This record gives sequence, C-alpha cells and structure tokens, in this order.
Amino acid sequence: MNNENRRRRGRLARRALLAAALFAASGAALADRWGIQAGGGFANRGITGGDVGVVWDPGWTGWALGGWHFAAALEGHVGYWHTREGDLHGNIGWIGAQPVLRFERSAGDIRPFIEGGAGVRVLSHPTIGTNFSVGTAFQFTELIGVGARFGDRQQYQAGFRFQHVSNAGIKEPNPGINFSEFYLQYDF
Repeated sequence: MNNENRRRRGRLARRALLAAALFAASGAALADRWGIQAGGGFANRGITGGDVGVVWDPGWTGWALGGWHFAAALEGHVGYWHTREGDLHGNIGWIGAQPVLRFERSAGDIRPFIEGGAGVRVLSHPTIGTNFSVGTAFQFTELIGVGARFGDRQQYQAGFRFQHVSNAGIKEPNPGINFSEFYLQYDF
C-alpha cells in the first residue's frame, strides 16, 4: 500500500472517530435515550459490509393508533464494504447519518416495529473492486426494515433492514447498491 493511500485512510479514520465522538456527546447531553448499534450484511454485487453506530432517541413520539405509535431517532454510522472481485479497492470505508421513523407497539414484553429512513454517506473511495464505481464518494441512502424491542427496560433491539445506496444521479455512473443487513442495538 502506498503512502498516499495510508494518509487518506488515516484522515478518513480520524474524521470518522471525531464525528462519532461529537455525535455521541451531543446525544448524551440532550437525549432521553441513546444506544450503540452494530450490523452486518451483504449487497447485490458480491459486496459484504458492516457498521457500528450511535443512536439518539430524543423521545419524540406521537399519533397513537390501536396500541401502536410513531417514534423518531437519529443515527450516525461508520462502516466498511468489502469485495473479493478485482485487486483494487477491495475494502472501502464510509461514514453517514440518517433520521429513522418507526411505527412501533406501545406496550408488551416484545415490541415489534417497522421503520424507514433516509440519509447520506461519504465513502473513502467511489470505486470498490477493479471495475465497479458508484460515481461519487457522496451517496444517499434509503432504508426500510422490521424489528423488535425487548428486555426489562426495552433496552435491546434486533432488526433487519433493506437499504439502497446511490448518488441520485449527481454523476455517472450511478448503478446503486442494495444492502440487506441484520443489526443489534443496546440502549443505555
């Protein structure tokens, strides 16, 4: 690995850690509840990936409907993508943030939910593998998912998300990537 790539990855890692620390600090100062999330999954192009995130739940709820209600949270993530195809940029990193809206059960030991959200990601490089490019390092993401809260304080969550990542036509090529991801979360 040449020195330029090492410097670039070092700058990305420092920025990611700073952003995660600032996000966590702001969440801890203002939040009713915050948590740590870890996930992993696979994409439609032979790409696998994982991420860790900080979740801020400010306690915004509303519109109760038959024992269910809407809730909102803000998530900040740092992650990676990996491919075995080609010999260039087999691993890239990313950092992103997204608000998430949930429709969840209001009571019970196990509280299922459906969720959706949209956000942004910045990639360490727009090319993964030798021949696959997403056009720009700046990407948008949309997600839908299902999951459940559980535990004596509802402090655990497990879920599945389908995510689409693309640059929304900012620059060609814009093939997009579809991820299927399982995640676990612990709320403090």
